Amino acid sequence: MAASTVNVEHVTKLLQDSLCELGFEVNPLKIGWYNNVLPASLHLPYPEDTFAVVVLSTPSMFEQAFLPFLEEQSFQGLSDPIDQCVKQCVSSAVSQCFSGQNIAVSYDYELLPSRKPKFLAQTAAHVSGAVFYYQQSDVPQQPWGNKKMYGVCVHPSFGGWFAIRALLVFEDVTVGSELQQPVPPDCVPSREDRIHLLEAFNFNWQDWTYRDIISPVQTYSQKQKDYFGALPAQRLDLLKTWGFLQKDGSEGEVTSDTERQANGHG
Repeated sequence: MAASTVNVEHVTKLLQDSLCELGFEVNPLKIGWYNNVLPASLHLPYPEDTFAVVVLSTPSMFEQAFLPFLEEQSFQGLSDPIDQCVKQCVSSAVSQCFSGQNIAVSYDYELLPSRKPKFLAQTAAHVSGAVFYYQQSDVPQQPWGNKKMYGVCVHPSFGGWFAIRALLVFEDVTVGSELQQPVPPDCVPSREDRIHLLEAFNFNWQDWTYRDIISPVQTYSQKQKDYFGALPAQRLDLLKTWGFLQKDGSEGEVTSDTERQANGHG
């Protein structure tokens, strides 16, 4: 795929055709959009016109991808089952659609040796136009003084009922003016609602009310709520009660992915 002939719509559609039926959403971006809003220490090491795609999971991913993954794969190992499912889905789509291409795939749960995330998921999703990343600085005359308030993304269709899963960087592909940066959908425009959103997320994220800051077209199923509502250490037992894992104790422990919404997970 030569940089001079890449068709953004074609590339995006290939991924959409492969991933959307599994409950994922894909949004294109340029690396420059991402780097331009971050300090140099957090930049991704690619030219600004390098083509990339951010992958989100929608509420239907749980039933359309995760439960079939458990049925087919008989999950085993030490890493989180959701992470393994997402990696399998994305890796399969990349290998099928872009065999032989140099594509760097980073997942939301991956860390650099410095313990920093490989990419800032919420920033990537925001600059792609997929979601709006509401931060403390987005509240005029913010009422919290010196208290640190973590930001949270809101999807125009799903509210907070989604997760940011991966960034695909097409290392040898640059795009020009045919890819224009979209404006993120500001679906929480009022100061009062932004205060409510950030306070609900920072102080009461466990009750998930922040996810309903707008009326979503779809939320997590009750089964999915039960899964993500359980502590990571309890999730294997829950999967066993659903009949997905053997009860011989050989599966190991799940690494903690407790509500990684600060980096777009869960």
